[in-house]
Amino acid sequence: MMSPASRLPSAAPMPPSASEGREPLLALYAGSFDPITHGHDDLIKRTLTFADRLIVAVANNVNKQPLFSVDERMHFIREVMADDPRIEIRSFSGLLVDFAREVGARVNVRGLRAVSDFEYEFQIALMNRHLYPDLETIFMTPSLDTTYISSSMVREVARFGGDVTGLVHPLVADAMRERFAALQRGDA
Repeated sequence: MMSPASRLPSAAPMPPSASEGREPLLALYAGSFDPITHGHDDLIKRTLTFADRLIVAVANNVNKQPLFSVDERMHFIREVMADDPRIEIRSFSGLLVDFAREVGARVNVRGLRAVSDFEYEFQIALMNRHLYPDLETIFMTPSLDTTYISSSMVREVARFGGDVTGLVHPLVADAMRERFAALQRGDA
């Protein structure tokens, strides 16, 4: 008699890694990162479990009023990621697909915290595919302990003097406290 387990198809073999002969996988994770949160950190680390290299692309979006400059945001990411040699931190303006094509990225990683994120991200992924068919978008859900964290929520909590410990790296928390104090004094 055949056991239930023996009727299941065997798992597909894992694709080879770059060290086993396949082309190294370069992924792209783009965002404003204003500021980088533990949610971003989690997604970056998890992406590196399947990508050989990752470009964290800090968007210079002229339609947003960031709390921190692009250079400051890039500095925070470098500090948080502790100079992992597999990570490159770059800034970009304009279309993500143009930047992806320029750097040779074939995978675009996007985080989905809630169902509400999906429709927006799905529409962007379809447009990106139309503009650059070689770029695949991978949607990743957050770890349970980072699901509720967003940069905008962290900024809002910090703006009103709330404790953002546990949501961002201590360096970022200190910088946020200083920036909001300066804004209240009229120094920034």
